[in-house]
Amino acid sequence: MEPLTRAQKELFDWLVSYIDETQHAPSIRQMMRAMNLRSPAPIQSRLERLRNKGYVDWTDGKARTLRILHQKPKGVSVIGELKGGELVEADAEEVEKIDFAPLMKKSSVFALRVMSNDLVDDFIVEGDMLILRSVTGEEEIEDGELVAASVKGGKIAIKRYYQDGTKVVLKASNNKGPGQELKASDVEIQGILMGVWRNFQAI
Repeated sequence: MEPLTRAQKELFDWLVSYIDETQHAPSIRQMMRAMNLRSPAPIQSRLERLRNKGYVDWTDGKARTLRILHQKPKGVSVIGELKGGELVEADAEEVEKIDFAPLMKKSSVFALRVMSNDLVDDFIVEGDMLILRSVTGEEEIEDGELVAASVKGGKIAIKRYYQDGTKVVLKASNNKGPGQELKASDVEIQGILMGVWRNFQAI
């Protein structure tokens, strides 16, 4: 692989550390703060160089899809894909692995058991286990993310989150209306949904 400049290596090393710690990609603004930059242009330039050199990649047009390439694979092997109910086996040399171990080690990760079918519109059903991570103080939450939120210290509920200036809109999965508009200061986000665990053997 082509060597990195000092600035590129600084960003790459930070990305590796951040993603390993949080298990998700940072925003451009978070990268700017970490590199002490006031403009996104240098970050975007370094990211393009890292991508061209084969160190990182992401899905164009989708937020927070940046991933580190060429790390030693570990975890559960993804042996193929299902299309039309049939298995399309992966190339033996390109087997993806999903490593759940880092999630279990993070004190910021917690789980909630679903005891109803209120979230069925999000393909979450009774008996599922929601895996969430706590939100850091500076973290930006993307519009439409599923969060565990409480209003004025009340009970925690799973809602879709939307930011509208100084207001926050929380929408229930089974509610087709405009949602609940609240002052941002009245809403506390306890966690962001990372994934769903469904134990079919227990069904």
